[in-house]
Amino acid sequence: MDLQTLFTFETFQQVCGPYGYGGDLQDVVEREFARIKGITYLDHAAATLHPECLVRDYALDISSIVYGNPHSHSPSSRLTHDTVERIRYRVLQHFNANPEEYSVIFTSGCTAALKLVAESFPWRPQTESEAGSRFCYLTDSHTSVVGIRGVTSARGVVAMPVSPQEVENRAKEEPQGDDVICLTPHLFCYPAQSNFSGRKYPLSHVEGIQARRLYPACDHHGRWFVLLDAASHVSCSPLNLQDCPADFIPISFYKIFGFPTGLGALIVRNDAAGILKKTYFGGGTAAAYLSGEDYYVHSASISDRFEDGTVSFLDIVALNHGFEALYKITGGMHNIQQHTFGLARYTYMLLSSLCHGNGQPVARIYTEGQFESPSTQGAILNFNLMDSYGQIIGYSQVDRMASLYNIHVRTGCFCNTGACQSFLGITNQHMRRNLQAGHVCGDSIDLVDGQPTGSVRVSFGYMSTFEDCQKFLNFVAECFVEKPVRVDQVRLEQLKTTTAASQGSNGDLPTKITNEEIHRVEEKKPIDASLKRFGDRDSKSRVEAYTLTSIYIYPIKSCGAYEVHDWPVGPQGLLYDRGWMVVNGNGVCLSQKRETRLCLIRPQVHLPSNKLLLQASEMDTISVPLDNNTQTHTSFQVCQSKVCGDRVETVDCGDEAASWLSDFLGQPCRLIRQSPYFTREMKKRPSSASTSTSLSLANEAQYLMINHASVELIQKQMSTRQEYSEGDQLFDTQNVISRFRANLVIAGVEPFEEDNWSHLIIGNTRFVVAGQCGRCQMVGVDQETGTKTKEPLMSLSAYRMGKVTFGVYLTHQLPKGSPAATVLSVGSLVQPEPHGSQSGHLHRHPL
Repeated sequence: MDLQTLFTFETFQQVCGPYGYGGDLQDVVEREFARIKGITYLDHAAATLHPECLVRDYALDISSIVYGNPHSHSPSSRLTHDTVERIRYRVLQHFNANPEEYSVIFTSGCTAALKLVAESFPWRPQTESEAGSRFCYLTDSHTSVVGIRGVTSARGVVAMPVSPQEVENRAKEEPQGDDVICLTPHLFCYPAQSNFSGRKYPLSHVEGIQARRLYPACDHHGRWFVLLDAASHVSCSPLNLQDCPADFIPISFYKIFGFPTGLGALIVRNDAAGILKKTYFGGGTAAAYLSGEDYYVHSASISDRFEDGTVSFLDIVALNHGFEALYKITGGMHNIQQHTFGLARYTYMLLSSLCHGNGQPVARIYTEGQFESPSTQGAILNFNLMDSYGQIIGYSQVDRMASLYNIHVRTGCFCNTGACQSFLGITNQHMRRNLQAGHVCGDSIDLVDGQPTGSVRVSFGYMSTFEDCQKFLNFVAECFVEKPVRVDQVRLEQLKTTTAASQGSNGDLPTKITNEEIHRVEEKKPIDASLKRFGDRDSKSRVEAYTLTSIYIYPIKSCGAYEVHDWPVGPQGLLYDRGWMVVNGNGVCLSQKRETRLCLIRPQVHLPSNKLLLQASEMDTISVPLDNNTQTHTSFQVCQSKVCGDRVETVDCGDEAASWLSDFLGQPCRLIRQSPYFTREMKKRPSSASTSTSLSLANEAQYLMINHASVELIQKQMSTRQEYSEGDQLFDTQNVISRFRANLVIAGVEPFEEDNWSHLIIGNTRFVVAGQCGRCQMVGVDQETGTKTKEPLMSLSAYRMGKVTFGVYLTHQLPKGSPAATVLSVGSLVQPEPHGSQSGHLHRHPL
């Protein structure tokens, strides 16, 4: 489906408002953001992108000017001091704040600014004669705001979560005014913009709380201060502190400029800064102190008082170039707000109108309104996709498919548990149950008992384009919509013209897009929720003889396969499987996701000579020893690396292998192997496994097994997909098998029957099924040529409606005695044991 024919750019401009900044935005993107060519970057709420001119001008600046430590008094130091002070003023100017009223305290980021307030605020614990301070925060707050609770609880201060509805619903008709009787300090925190949904909360809440008109200030005597979390808001919207006199405003600069990272600020009202009491003092904060007794006088300057040690002055210098680039390209934050809101509104309108072929909506969007105005909604769209039966498609599946299309999104709960619970209907009991099921923040467990644990977020920056929106929407239509794609045209037309809260389509029939024409659908047929989209069985009889047809080991992680007929089993899986890996110049593991040519390296394990052979086309073969005794190789360094988020201790394999890999891959690389003295335990050990399971450098389990029949079914889907026309290359079965990079291939089984197994025996070795493999874009790499395609992942996703698991993870249960004597052989019988019942609670699509 080409959305250009449904919603033209001209229509977009009429409906969604100003686009660009008075010039050719595409020219700006090509000139300043050439590195994102071929990438659809939609994660600006996490970190926006910096223009090339910022870094170029900054590099020229610090390359030609000497900046000394601002705590010294040399000419270079004075220059730094003066430059930093000027940039403080520029920050205040950006937020229309008077330097007589506000000060800028540089921090390492927004979180550090919040922590500074938490640790310096004069909290008063409750006593018999005094109620004590209140720490109140909106439930739609970032983790770093809620984390202040850790400080207050230790000091006996009451923490009060407040829902967004309570602030105004429980307000008093008349302001309570200044409380001259009770001066107990209280702090109310709320986000100017939700980082989850993009909802903008009224900036008038600031004065409403300070005047004790709004809840909870209206119910508690004392002096109320307001912390306005502006990190998400200021990335794409203006903030005028003259209209919104908050006491504390934490920000992170990379959210605005993309560079530098690791630099933020606390903008503080000068009269509020006087109440903050620091206990620790670092270099530069003291006017005077004695080392022999407890005597300390803080600096008179507010910024000097709270900036412990030397500020990151070279990063602060970069801010000047950030402001220059931002205003030069866009003209200012008002223009950015109009541009990014228009893109978000367009995406919302189309996504909320998309339907499956049976009329079911494609997306469940988490928003309070209908994207009517940039004053109430930011450039963030949060949602979950649904299949044609109305079931949620896990966010990790969407993330994997988006990566295949080089579309960068964010998934999970976005460090905002309160909003996530509210929008997704996750109770506190459910949260605890999810944790017991193994789900923690930041993992890829997207469904527990069929219910979502998080969602998908797309967000826009000032360099985002109309084409970015279209690529994303076409991706959703291609990968997750049951054909034919339909659009609820009535709803779409309503959204085009709405200026107030839209009532939606109210059950109006959707439309069908065929040959660029829109047709009314005559009726909706009821959905049978019991129907299954994948794993369908035909009526042919079961094949009784299951056999092991192939064994592959991958000595070097992400490099080529080594096929064997008989192979010993070790304590970590097949002997020498994923025993080595390639790292880049910074020691980061390389995989085919970033370096597809790794598959062209063909390592072989030669047991008679005790050598690992490194082979590649037009390269001389070299070898490294198989033994893992670092004492015999004193020149080999022990180092720390990471695999699938786990810390692993590794041993460097020497300069010869490093030089060989660097020459072949065209970048500095080294070959490392897992240390023999390090044990890495499998994260998700099956409940039926009797002992702990140790891993090599494999990602998740000791073995990956695939079914030949499942491969053939996917291959058949590939050949029938509409994208394939006469003359297109079709992959043979072996090509598809090689892309899935399994250790074990079995035959004699119906397609996807292996999904229902709990155990199996191959030869004399018993295995436990540890779960299904969530396939990533690596299967799109042709293992013979190193070229990338969208197949077979596209066909797998289309067949299973976005649920891109394929193959099962196994762990072995070796017999007591000598594990080294256990050997797997091609041709061995496979004896599966299906699940007796659906006993597990933890599910990843499509378990």
